[in-house]
Amino acid sequence: MTKSFVLKISAAVFFFALIPNITLPQTPPGAAAKKTEIVMLGTGTPRPQPDVWGPATAVIVGQKVFLVDAGVGVERRLAAADLPINGVTAAFITHLHSDHVLCLPDLIFTSWVYGRSRPFGLYGPPGLALMTKHLYAAFAEDIRIRTQGLEHAPRGGYRVDIHEIRPGVVYDNDGVRVTAFLVEHGEWRYAFGYRFDAPDRSIVFSGDTRPSEELVRMATGVDVLIHEVQPTNLKRIPGRPDWDWPKYVSRYHTTAIQLGQLAARAHPKLLIVYHNGRRVPASEIIADIRRSFAGQVVVADDLQRF
Repeated sequence: MTKSFVLKISAAVFFFALIPNITLPQTPPGAAAKKTEIVMLGTGTPRPQPDVWGPATAVIVGQKVFLVDAGVGVERRLAAADLPINGVTAAFITHLHSDHVLCLPDLIFTSWVYGRSRPFGLYGPPGLALMTKHLYAAFAEDIRIRTQGLEHAPRGGYRVDIHEIRPGVVYDNDGVRVTAFLVEHGEWRYAFGYRFDAPDRSIVFSGDTRPSEELVRMATGVDVLIHEVQPTNLKRIPGRPDWDWPKYVSRYHTTAIQLGQLAARAHPKLLIVYHNGRRVPASEIIADIRRSFAGQVVVADDLQRF
């Protein structure tokens, strides 16, 4: 190292020492670990579609993975998204309609088969505990063989910590708060939406609902609103002649036009549409939303990340 080079370095150090307001950019401890990401694992409905799986969404906060609903294919979609298949941090069920819980046994037992040895938190409406109890009974022989046979699966590792919830804060740990609120889904007495408040992002899930004043209140100013939409261009469902679809939608779901009106009141920074059945093009859904809402909107595909 030459003498002139040392002198230049010394001069530079002296210069910056005289300017106390200059600081090198630093990442706060744990800041990177707190980045929140959304993965739309499944965006579908009860309608079987080969490229669209049942409703399930992952919220990733640092190393923690939270799940909203457990529709068809949830474990396969977790694997496809390169997320842990051996247990999420916690799962939140919006309501007990079959399409939202059909792969609850998959979530419980597959995670156990692939290494889960401790319970994860399972949150949802009254009736969830009874449903899970029946799942344990239905898979009793499977549990016996896996624990007593050559697999040596962890005894009790298949269990989950069940929390039957009421409106209010249902989870608050390590900077992540989850608040449940009631929505309006036909005759369902307990159908919930959820609001996630993470260090860097706020996210609201509508669950299945018609336009809801409580949802508007919970979603006002939120970073991301993830909301269902159902089409109104059907009159009857094939094979179900007594199912009056427009009447059903008016009581159980939200149309694209209604969602636009709702979003115009709530002003989310990003509106994500899912659970829409794919019966009309995404462009038509967005056009109907745009009648009232000028903000950012996207109709989500499976495995899309935000």
